[in-house]
Amino acid sequence: METIGEAGGSASTPEELRGSAAEEQKQRESLEEVLSRHRKEIIELQNKEISLKKVAAKGSKAEQKAKKKQVEDEISRLTSQLEAKHSEELSSLGYKSSNNSERENLESLVKAIAGISTNSKNESPKPSKGARRRGKRAQEEAAREQRIQEEQNTIISDRMIENEKLEEELKPLGLTINEIKPDGHCLYRAVEDQLSLHSKSASPYNYQELRVMAAKYMREHASDFLPFFLSESKIELDSDCTPLEGFEKYCEEVEKTASWGGQLELGALTHCLKKHFLIFSGSFPEVEMGKEYKSDENPSILLSYHRHAYGLGEHYNSIVPNGTR
Repeated sequence: METIGEAGGSASTPEELRGSAAEEQKQRESLEEVLSRHRKEIIELQNKEISLKKVAAKGSKAEQKAKKKQVEDEISRLTSQLEAKHSEELSSLGYKSSNNSERENLESLVKAIAGISTNSKNESPKPSKGARRRGKRAQEEAAREQRIQEEQNTIISDRMIENEKLEEELKPLGLTINEIKPDGHCLYRAVEDQLSLHSKSASPYNYQELRVMAAKYMREHASDFLPFFLSESKIELDSDCTPLEGFEKYCEEVEKTASWGGQLELGALTHCLKKHFLIFSGSFPEVEMGKEYKSDENPSILLSYHRHAYGLGEHYNSIVPNGTR
């Protein structure tokens, strides 16, 4: 008896159909896993670029330029390798990228990661509600990562320019930067470092004691600080909160938290310590505070202000003679 298979090709059994469907599911999941790994590898390369650029921002102007060129060449090489690797892996899974614009490619990749078909319009089935949600989340995450990368690139560029200007200002004076931990206490830690340098031993006050001193002085001289506090909108005032109550709340934050210190706190510390403060910066001219305390017998507190030091905001470092630290 002639079988159907011999007459016109064998019909697929239920088991074979289920096996084929399982194989397709396995391949789809494998593609998702590959795409997810690709995104992680791209992010890792971006983080490596940021790390290398941070290292390149240190040293003399000539050293920074040489390091910057090395970083650019290295990142270009690694990027080319990664793109070739990703293209080969995607091709092996049957995923082919088109010659569309970068935005269209990004959208196609995001949809693929989310599990939405990236076939042509005539072949694309309507995505499920769950797939649409995954696609939206993936799109938002991709946009967020892109914003972070753009901000990091801007910060790195601005920081390098700021550091170059500051180095040019300090070098003729025989001064250099002593890096201070960026933990919210940087102003007070930088002042502590200066006091330690002046006393040639441990500072008479640690950073926490300096916070308490600054808050106490501002409370006792509220009339001098309140106008500046209000003009700078240092804290959100409630409708039931008077300006003086808001100022007291601000002083408590200075005293008990890791809130960043600025001009108000610098003014208070100047009078608490009876010290002349000189603040260098690559973003604006030198700032002096407490000139009445300046003398040969009373060393000045030398600090540097960095507007673009970190993504979280401003930063203070201690300025010391070359070879001191």
